[in-house]
Amino acid sequence: MKYVYFLWLLFLFILPISIVFVYSFLEPQIYGGIKWSFSLEAYSYLPRYLALIWRSVWIAGVATFITLAVAVPVAFYIARSKLKNFLLLLTVVPFWTNSLIRIYAWKIVLGNNGLINQFLGLFGIGPVQFLYNSFAVILVIVYTYLPFAILPLYAAMEKVEDSILEVSLDLGASRMYTFTRVLLPNVRAGLLTAFVFVFIPALGSYAIPDLVGGVNSKMIGNEIVRQLLTVRNWPVASAMSNILTLIALLSIIFVMKRGERR
Repeated sequence: MKYVYFLWLLFLFILPISIVFVYSFLEPQIYGGIKWSFSLEAYSYLPRYLALIWRSVWIAGVATFITLAVAVPVAFYIARSKLKNFLLLLTVVPFWTNSLIRIYAWKIVLGNNGLINQFLGLFGIGPVQFLYNSFAVILVIVYTYLPFAILPLYAAMEKVEDSILEVSLDLGASRMYTFTRVLLPNVRAGLLTAFVFVFIPALGSYAIPDLVGGVNSKMIGNEIVRQLLTVRNWPVASAMSNILTLIALLSIIFVMKRGERR
């Protein structure tokens, strides 16, 4: 059975990453494809995209922070609620619909003629430009990946016994101190898992910034697709994918090291 797992890992993880890594060191052909000769030309283009890479990290980081800030109290409430099964069902309901449909739904809500602007119009306000900016991208990322953060946090918080929290309160600690200094350290594994489940896909987002973002809120995923389909420069797209993978790995290592120190 272990050989089956190894083959699964080989063909679905190691092999694709290896192909992308090799392609980044080859020369592009004029009309697409690659020329099998070693070249560092693809990496010479990367300094042009430093601002785009930073924007992608910033948007993913802010969205991840907001997502975790919302998911932690929600997961705690679900774990202590008598209606936890029903609330968990509501949490996974978004998985039943296609992600593109949900993104388009936000365009209806945030558009100049959308539901929010129609409501604001009743008070003589607007229309307010909610779409095609970083705010819309972050908002939709938070909405999209919030269930991915709630579920591992719920699993971790359900294992924390109420007696631990009660002892802290009985000793005179405030609710905020108990929450931040007692509860959160006990759900560190859930926090790390939630971070990985949110930050990694957010960093490589393509559909969300493409549909609700503007020119100044495009992310590295959009540029990778443009290099593949429009410019047809596969080595540059591969080099950018390698940088994206490296940033994701370094972020995970950094967060895990910080978690171990605490």
